[in-house]
Amino acid sequence: MNGAATGNHPRSVTILGSTGSVGRSTIDLIERHPGAYRVEALAGNSRVGDLIEQALRLRPRFVATADAARYQELKDGLAGTGIATGAGAAAVCEAAERDAEWVMAGIVGAAGLEPTLRAIRRGAIVALANKESLVCAGDLVMAEVARCGATLLPVDSEHNAIFQVFDAHHKPAVERIILTASGGPFRTFDRAAMASASPAQAVAHPNWSMGAKISVDSATLMNKGLELIEAFHLFGVSEACLDVLIHPQSVIHSMVAYIDGSVLAQLGSPDMRTPIAYALGWPNRIAAPSARLDLATIGQLTFEPPDPVRFPALRLAREALRTGGSAPTILSAANEIAVARFLAGGLGFLGIAEIVEDVLEALPATRPTSIADVIEIDAEARRLAARRLDRRAVDAPLVRFA
Repeated sequence: MNGAATGNHPRSVTILGSTGSVGRSTIDLIERHPGAYRVEALAGNSRVGDLIEQALRLRPRFVATADAARYQELKDGLAGTGIATGAGAAAVCEAAERDAEWVMAGIVGAAGLEPTLRAIRRGAIVALANKESLVCAGDLVMAEVARCGATLLPVDSEHNAIFQVFDAHHKPAVERIILTASGGPFRTFDRAAMASASPAQAVAHPNWSMGAKISVDSATLMNKGLELIEAFHLFGVSEACLDVLIHPQSVIHSMVAYIDGSVLAQLGSPDMRTPIAYALGWPNRIAAPSARLDLATIGQLTFEPPDPVRFPALRLAREALRTGGSAPTILSAANEIAVARFLAGGLGFLGIAEIVEDVLEALPATRPTSIADVIEIDAEARRLAARRLDRRAVDAPLVRFA
């Protein structure tokens, strides 16, 4: 039986972030399994033309764009189809709340937090590709998952790999979780070369095809730092049990070490359609078109420890995790602002981590007790990061990590 179907009925799905790389991969898989899925809703941001084209192919019941200024374009593009439309943050949340069994939470950044929570609160199966939800509000999100009986399936290749080999029923037997990282495009660069790196170089990931923001995060290793925080919440282990290992081939996606000396790993070609397919078909498996792994052809798998001097973002993430409270929220918010400025050409590559550390030092960590608190802290960190960046544009650059 196809793992996607529930009885004789197709699985109903909603895709939040449908025009992003994860959303497009999800749609690719759905279209490869005709009759197994029914699309309830799509939500995207400003790529309204792509959103219209997806809706005309998939015929969802509701389509939302987060960009309210583009609403008329969306409405006109779907006129006469019978597809309901909406715009703005409230419409994206409405998409999350519609009655779909399975929701892809693929909106990048803190903007994905509230829609992800809306899906969790109605007890849906939530495929989580938005790591910021757990980074910014991990304790609150996991409490809502438990309270509402939702199912959280990690989609990041690393966490999905861990999920597949993690013995949740015998957690005391787990000794370490080992997150692998490709090392990104600057793995062998010295700091002088990284200082002059361009946005085009930073987004040219050697193994994965991803969006610009996550590609830059991979280049700084901030992505791996955010994943450490996410793994802490997903799997309920201590920070000391979480390791990172550079693995340039991106074949082993993560590992779990056990107290008897066993180390279980999940391997596969670097294609996001593999972890998405695992989540889309869960609790069964569905076929995916990913290239099959040929270890004989690869011939060699190599590993090395991360360099904390050249890649300080990983250290900053660990420190934020140890501090707890609002520190991870501040880390994530400042990083988003700094990465956006780098992509716009207004900040050097090394300045990303410098700004993040500057904001972390300036804002004391607090203990948020609600999502409203998290949103307020996130906004404050963004404002401070923007001010520090504006000041940096006219002052001498910060000198850090020498």
